[in-house]
Amino acid sequence: MPRRPVFLPATAALCALTALTACQGSPEAGHPNTTPTSNSPAPTSTPTTPASPTTPTWTSEEQAAITAAKSRYISARAAIDTALNNPPAASKEKLLRAGTGGKWLVQVLTDVQFNLDRGWYADGKASVEGVSVASVNLKAEQPEVRLNACLDTSRISLRYQATRKPVPVGPGSARRHKVQAQVTYTAPVGQSKKAWFLMDETDLGSC
Repeated sequence: MPRRPVFLPATAALCALTALTACQGSPEAGHPNTTPTSNSPAPTSTPTTPASPTTPTWTSEEQAAITAAKSRYISARAAIDTALNNPPAASKEKLLRAGTGGKWLVQVLTDVQFNLDRGWYADGKASVEGVSVASVNLKAEQPEVRLNACLDTSRISLRYQATRKPVPVGPGSARRHKVQAQVTYTAPVGQSKKAWFLMDETDLGSC
């Protein structure tokens, strides 16, 4: 599939603190009548518990937004697969209802038309794995949640509608890649009702 990438956290190091115990010398040799002096054990320091990696704490409002944004992202991704699996039946309205909007809606429709013009369709679906939160901004004019995910497109192939035979494509067209999705709470152009929409998706490399 040409493109583009429609088919399309940090490791904290822990340090250990080692306590050293001082050793006292033995009585001096050659003095058998010398009574050894008893020494109190040297105090040992208590090891410090390593700090845990910082985990973002979301407010109840932010958590609700994250839950809604993740749900719409999965819904939008499924709708994109459906559109590419059957280009003749794809439509802007179906993609909007599922949560695809902004420049990403334009990109998907462009890819659908590209395949339609050539008599191609996508056989298979992208697997969405490891969805995590990159950032949340509910104070923006259009509240936004950014999600990181790994998309596995390795099972997707392009085929001819007429023969169902594979379309010859170059290497690297199907793979696992990390993406960052921009999911925004907004209303599509011409509509007044707001909802969460997948507005864009950026390829971040392999995953």
